[in-house]
Formats: sequence, C-alpha cells, structure tokens
Amino acid sequence: MIRNNIISILLALVILYLSLASAPSLDTKGLFDIPYADKYAHFGLYFLFMAAILVEHKTMFTNTRQMIMAAFIPFTFGIVIEFMQSGLTLTRKGDILDVIFNSCGIAAAVFLWLLVKPYHRQETKS
Repeated sequence: MIRNNIISILLALVILYLSLASAPSLDTKGLFDIPYADKYAHFGLYFLFMAAILVEHKTMFTNTRQMIMAAFIPFTFGIVIEFMQSGLTLTRKGDILDVIFNSCGIAAAVFLWLLVKPYHRQETKS
C-alpha cells in the first residue's frame, strides 16, 4: 500500500514539515516580496497533493463521487495541520484563509483532472 502512495506520502510529509517548522526558519523576506505568497504556496502544495493522489489511483476512480470522496483526505489533513499549528507551535497560528486556499488547490486539481481525463481516454483507445 505504501509503495502505491509514495508520492502523496512524501508530499504530505513535506507539507507537514513546512507547516510545523518555526516561522523564522521559513522567512523569505527579501528573496521574494510577493504579497500573500504563503497563500499561493498553500494552493500549490495542496494542488500537487491532490494531483498525486489522483495520478496514483487513476484506475480506481470510476466516477466523480469517488474523486470527491478522495479529496477529503487532503482537505482533512489540511484542517488537522491548522489545528496543530494553533496548539503545538509557538511561532505559527491556524488560519481559515489557509484552509480556503488549500481547498481551492484541491478543487483545482480535481477540476483539471476531470477536464484532462476524457481526452486522455480518447488517445489511449485510438
């Protein structure tokens, strides 16, 4: 089971580390002065997380409902991390905007998968 999910597990560990590391160690001021850069990072990481789940289990999903059910894995993971930031760290705090951007990244991955999958099926059948 772990072998089939190695990419999503590694991404989850990276997200966990980045979410619980002390805030000063992740300070990128001066390198990139992009407003709300952390929100873009949340979107991108959870997009990759959901995309990895979709790719690793592409034969398992026979309908959209199963994909949406699988999307609850990274969604719940993100909420748990936000609670962990509030309770376990001194330099980080949970933020509802982080959860919203996590959710948008997850939804974008599912939406993109639903757009690309029919075209991929047509190419493989020909």
